[in-house]
Amino acid sequence: MKSEPGRRMPLWVEAPSAVALALMSVLEGYRSAGDTLADPAPWVAVIASVAALGRHRYPRAAAGAALVSAVLGALLPLLVTLYHFSSRGRLREVWVCLGIVLTAGLPWLAVALTRGEPLTGGRLSNWTTASFGNSVLIGLALALGMWLGSRRRLLEALTDQVEQLRVERELRAEQARLAERSRIAREMHDVLAHRLSLLMLHAGVLQLRGEGMPPATVERIALLRSTAGQALDDLREVLGAMRSDDGPRGTGGTAGAVGTAVADGTVAVAAPALQDLAELLAEARAAGQLIESTVSGDAGSTSTTHRLAVHRLVREALTNARKHACAAPVAVRVHYGPPATTVEVVNGPAGEARPESEAPEAPETPSPGGYGLIGLAERVAALGGHLHAGATGGGWRLAARLPVTSSDLSSAAS
Repeated sequence: MKSEPGRRMPLWVEAPSAVALALMSVLEGYRSAGDTLADPAPWVAVIASVAALGRHRYPRAAAGAALVSAVLGALLPLLVTLYHFSSRGRLREVWVCLGIVLTAGLPWLAVALTRGEPLTGGRLSNWTTASFGNSVLIGLALALGMWLGSRRRLLEALTDQVEQLRVERELRAEQARLAERSRIAREMHDVLAHRLSLLMLHAGVLQLRGEGMPPATVERIALLRSTAGQALDDLREVLGAMRSDDGPRGTGGTAGAVGTAVADGTVAVAAPALQDLAELLAEARAAGQLIESTVSGDAGSTSTTHRLAVHRLVREALTNARKHACAAPVAVRVHYGPPATTVEVVNGPAGEARPESEAPEAPETPSPGGYGLIGLAERVAALGGHLHAGATGGGWRLAARLPVTSSDLSSAAS
C-alpha cells in the first residue's frame, strides 16, 4: 500500500473524533469479548482507533491494526479504514480488507464447532447474527467514501480547469498587449519612414541646387542626406520585420522610400497609410450602421500618434457595436485638443434597433471578446491617457482621454 503524506483535516479536528471512535470501539470489543476487559479485544480496538490518525501517512499500519481489531470483534476502526480507501479510489485495498475479514471468521467458526459452543454469541456474532447489520454498515461506509471521493476529485478538476482558464486568459491578454505594441511599432515605422524620406528629399534638392554654395555646406548637405538614408535603413532593419503584410518593400536604402521624381525636379513622397476618420465613418455607414458623429477641433494640430489612436479607438468601438448590437444606433464624438483629445463612442441597446432586415450583418466568426479593449488600453496608457469601457443605459460606452503635451504640439507643427 502506498503512503499518503498530509491530511485533509487538521489534527485538532481528527483527535476528538479518534477519542470518540476509541470509546465506541472499546465498548464493542468489551461486548464481543464476553463483557470482560481481560480479553485483548478492547485494547486492540483502542490501538486501532489511535492508529486511524495516521491513515494518511501510514495506511498499511492503520489497515493492519483495523483488521486485527475486526478479527477480535471490534468493527468500527475497519469502517474508518474502508471509508478512507474508498474515498481515495483505492478499491484494491478495499477488496483485500474485505477478503481478510470474511475469511478471518472461519477459524473462530471451526473453534466453536470443535468445542460445541453456540454460534450466536461472542466474536462469532459478527459473522452470524450481526452479519446483516455489519454488511449494511460496511456498504454505507464504502458508498459514502466513494461519493465524497468522486466529489473531491470533481472539485479538484474544476479548480484545475479554472486555474488553466485564468492562465490562458492572462496569456491571451498579454498576447493582445504585445499585438497592440507591434501595431504601434509598425505605425511608427511608417510615420518615421515618411519623415526621414522627406528629410532625404529636401537634402537631395539642396544638393541639386547647391552650385553657388560653399563646398563645406555642400559636404554637410551630402552628409545629412547619407545619414538620413542610413537611419532609414536601420529603421527598416529593426522594425520592418514586424509587418504582417506581404506587400512589396523597397530593397535599397533610398529606393522606394523617397518616391518618384516629377517634372520640376522634386520627388513625391507618399504619406503613411493613415485613413481619415471621415472615411472610416463613411465605410461604417455604407455597411449599414446608423452613426451620428460629431468631430470638433483641428486634427492637424495633434500629433500623428494621437490621430492613429483616435482612428484605432473609433474603429474598434464600431466593430464591437456591429458585432454585439448590429442594429443599434451609434453616437461618435471626437474632440482634438489641446488640452486633451477625447473620444466617446456610445451605442444604444439592441431594443432600440431598426428592423433586422435593415440592420447590418454581424461578423460570422467573431473573435473572442475583451482582448481588443486590452489592446486599446495598452495604446492609450502608452500616450499617458486613460480608457473607460462599460455598459450604460442598456448599451455600451467607450471613452478615452489623451492629454496633449508640448512635445505633441511641436511634433504636429513639424
